[in-house]
Amino acid sequence: MTPNPQRDPVGFAPAEFTETVGRFATGVTVVTVHDELDDIGSTVSAFSSVSAEPPMVMVCVINTSYLCEVMDAQGCFAVNVLGSQHRAIAGRFAAEGRPSARLLVAGEPHHRGEHTGALVLDDAIAALECSVVRRVPAGDHIAYLAEVTSLPPVGGLPAEMSPLIRYAGRYRTLG
Repeated sequence: MTPNPQRDPVGFAPAEFTETVGRFATGVTVVTVHDELDDIGSTVSAFSSVSAEPPMVMVCVINTSYLCEVMDAQGCFAVNVLGSQHRAIAGRFAAEGRPSARLLVAGEPHHRGEHTGALVLDDAIAALECSVVRRVPAGDHIAYLAEVTSLPPVGGLPAEMSPLIRYAGRYRTLG
């Protein structure tokens, strides 16, 4: 049998893997970082709570991205958990060649996190400021394990807010 050149040595193509894991619904976040020059941000669905004591989260970022480079340099970032009203923001922060994060949130109520200086959306469902504890290479991504240093006040009552989720390659809402 001749091997299929479009299949990975593990027996399936990368697109098949992406489609399969895309069937796992995830929340949608925007991760932001502030450095001396600008504000950087990206839509990230690879986000998870890791530990309650100490409070830690994990964020996975493409290892060739500028966001990864700036996170490495700064060692801290903010995570904005998006609600159903943030579909356009998620799209803006996911677009190729996007401008400064500051421009992407122009017209959106926001502030800077006290501990990181990163942009925090005032109407996010939740927000966390984080300090990188460990950087773990993971294939084409870097997994950042980070201690949560602050929970900036945002949004309304979580029970009244509908989260934005990603499922099968699309943004969706619950309900």
